[in-house]
This record gives sequence, C-alpha cells and structure tokens, in this order.
Amino acid sequence: MESEYIYHVTTQKEWEQAKMNGEYKPAGFDTEGFIHCSIERQVPGVLDRFYKGQTGLVKLKIEKTKVSRPVLFELAADLDELFPHIYGALNLDCVVEVLNID
Repeated sequence: MESEYIYHVTTQKEWEQAKMNGEYKPAGFDTEGFIHCSIERQVPGVLDRFYKGQTGLVKLKIEKTKVSRPVLFELAADLDELFPHIYGALNLDCVVEVLNID
C-alpha cells in the first residue's frame, strides 16, 4: 500500500526562512521548477548522494493529500526509480513533522 506521506530534506535555515515566507521553495526551485521529494525508504539514498557530510539538516514529513500543488511520481532515469516531485511552492500546513537529521 502506498504511504500517504512523502519526504523532503532541507536545511534548518531554509525551513526557518519558509516559515517566515509562509511557503517553502528550495534553493534550486526556480531552475528546476519542482521540489524533489522521496518516499521514506528512498531518504537514506538521497542523504548519501546529495547531503554527505552536511549538518543542520531536517527531514520534512509531508502529507500528500494536503499539498496544494500537483505531486507527480516521475522516473529518475539514473536510478530507474520513481520519485515524487511537487510542482509549485510547498504550503506549510501539509508538513506534519520536522525531524532533525544528524
């Protein structure tokens, strides 16, 4: 059964900024046009590939049904795996938990 949650890794600083702005857009959003997310079992691989050695990270637990923008599962060709992408800024009320990653 598919989970009702998806996850996004960001920095504590970016998350604090999002709370001030009233919505979340990661640094690369304007270039890519979507927010990279993953399902829970994909998070360790994402951390290993993109965040190795970084500190001050948080994992956002996002309730899919509350996301106000389209969520599409798309193929990451290099991994041959589907990842969820949010096409638009993230509304903060869909984030049900913020977990520190250390």
